[in-house]
Formats: sequence, C-alpha cells, structure tokens
Amino acid sequence: MKTALAALGLALLPSPAAAQTPDTLRDAFDQCFLVGTALNRWFIADEVPGLLDFVGDQFSAVTAENAMKWGRIHPEEGQYAVAIPDRLVSFAQANDMAVVGHTLVWHSQTPDWVFEGEGGQPASRELLLGRMKDHIDTVVGRYRGRVHGWDVVNEAILDDGSWRPSKWREQIGPDFVEQAFRFAHEADPKAELYYNDYNMTAPGKRDAVVAMVKDLQAKGVPISGIGMQGHFGIGRPSMEDFTAALDAYGSLGLKVMITELDVTVLPWPENLAVGADISSAAENREELDPYTDGLPEEVARAQADQYAALFRELVARKDFVSRVTFWGVSDADNWKNNFPVRGRTDHPMLFDRDLQPKPAFDAVMAEAKGCSGG
Repeated sequence: MKTALAALGLALLPSPAAAQTPDTLRDAFDQCFLVGTALNRWFIADEVPGLLDFVGDQFSAVTAENAMKWGRIHPEEGQYAVAIPDRLVSFAQANDMAVVGHTLVWHSQTPDWVFEGEGGQPASRELLLGRMKDHIDTVVGRYRGRVHGWDVVNEAILDDGSWRPSKWREQIGPDFVEQAFRFAHEADPKAELYYNDYNMTAPGKRDAVVAMVKDLQAKGVPISGIGMQGHFGIGRPSMEDFTAALDAYGSLGLKVMITELDVTVLPWPENLAVGADISSAAENREELDPYTDGLPEEVARAQADQYAALFRELVARKDFVSRVTFWGVSDADNWKNNFPVRGRTDHPMLFDRDLQPKPAFDAVMAEAKGCSGG
C-alpha cells in the first residue's frame, strides 16, 4: 500500500482526531448546499488510515474520481468492475452522504470497443445507441435509489460554443445527448440528471449550453441540473464571468452545481489554452513549479481570497445552487499536481498535504454565515 501511495506523492494521513477541526464544511453549509469531495480508488478502498473518517465528517456528498467512468466500470463488453463503486456507495450510505455518479457519456476514457462495429468499422447508430442504453441501464440500474444524481453527459461543447466532434456525436448524431438523458431517466426515474463541463464561465460555451438545455427542455427531456467543473486559478475566472454564468444557468429553472472545484496556485503554461482537456500537456520546468518547498504566505492569502469570493457568490445564490464538490480531499491527491504539467507540486485545495486546514479553509468557512442569514 505504501508503495502505491508513494508513487502518487501521497503521505499516510494523520488520525481523524489529529486532523479534524472543530467546525466542518458539512455542518457550516448545511443550510446552503451540499459540500462534496471526489475520492480516488485508494481512498475508497480505505488504504489511507483516517482518511474516510475525515471525509465522512467534513463532507455531505461524494463522487468517484474515476471508478464510475466507462473505462473503469465497463472496460470490456459485458464485463463490469463494480467492487470500488459498490464500496463508495456503501460508505456514503453509512455516513448519510449523497453519491454523485460520474460520468455516463464522455468522449474521453471510453474504451475503443464501444465505438467499433463489424470488421473494425465504426459502430452504426443503432449499435452505439444500444451499447449506450445497455451501459446506462446496467450502471444506473445497479445503484437505483442509492445514487443522488448522475453526470449524464460530460464535456460535449467546446469553449467557442460549437459541438465537440466526438464519436458519440459523429456516429449517433446530434441527439446523442437527448438519448443519454432519456436512458438515464428510465433507469432511475428519481435520480437527478446533470450536464457537466469545464470552462463553463466562457461566454461562448455558456450561451451554447443554455441553448442546448432550452432545446432539451422544449423536447421534454429530463434534465435536473448543470455542473460547472470549477477548475479555477487565482484571479480566474473573473467574478463578472462567474456570476454571469451562475445566473444564466440558474435562469433555466435547474439546479446549478460546482462539481470539480480546485484553485491552482501555479502558472499556466503559455503554450496551452486554459482549460481541463486531459490531453493537454507541457514539459515541467522550474518556473512552472515554484512552490515545491511550501506555499508562501502571500500566495496562500491570494488563494483564500479567491475561494472566499467564489463562495460569497454561491451562498448568495443558495436558492438554486445545490452542491459544491471539491475535486479531491487535500493538496496531496488533487489532479493538478500532474495537469497540465506532470510532477508539479500544486496546492489547490482547502487542506494541505497533512490534512490541515489552510487559510482558504478559514476563508470559505467565514462565508457560511450567509447560509443562515446571519
């Protein structure tokens, strides 16, 4: 176990008694919205002492970081790997936490066989729709009544507002989003169903998502909410863009969520577009990795100010903001340590590598006063 964790740069974490603070995110925002976290498979398997106890105390919702993505849960046709997802759902039930299923239909991390037909030719519309329905029926059906909501379709629109040219769209057609939501609703009529994407504050993508959702609503397609992934940075996005996006999505009468929140403190490589496209990569060099020995106080304060500004606006919209999920538990396990530059030392979360609260945690907790109107 230690070897596997060391490979990810994760240290064994302290006991819950040493790590917990008197107040928790879960309790502080109870009257506002759910506060969630994403767990990797090592955490779900309880391989880090004290981690799951800490998570159960701090958070009210949980998402599998990768274990429910198609490539992990359904790697080969007819074969499902459900041991880790089952453990996640059981853990959540035991701790009165909402489970978010992530994700059913995505252009990435989907096995090649899904899109292949006879003789290596592209699967027909009928074959691919059948595979989509079978996958959704099996996965959503297995957790029917136990998963609060599903990211049904992930990242279908580009930043400029055009459709992403995915195999789902190419081989099924423009109604692949509609079909996915209908299949998910049939599999669990009571589960909430979400569209999820990154850079959702970009005006082009924002307007395109609004138009797409309005079209789905006009067709009677069951969609419950919109997930804004929230891979942000210090000073990014602007509060003007952030609030404009929140209000645009909220005006649709749906729930709005921040689904994958982190605030990087590291510089973005100048040759890459800012975003969360997992195919993006840049070579590590010293100027892109300046905080290997710890986070300077002034940077920690700037990060705290960014988190406070975000939560201030979210709390002000608690009538339609239903959840904020951090994409990880601590600085040690967040994906930004390896994206878009592998091997960096990032500090994007509320808790440091020893699970101790950072200034950003205190700043977020201070904004919870708006939940009760006090």
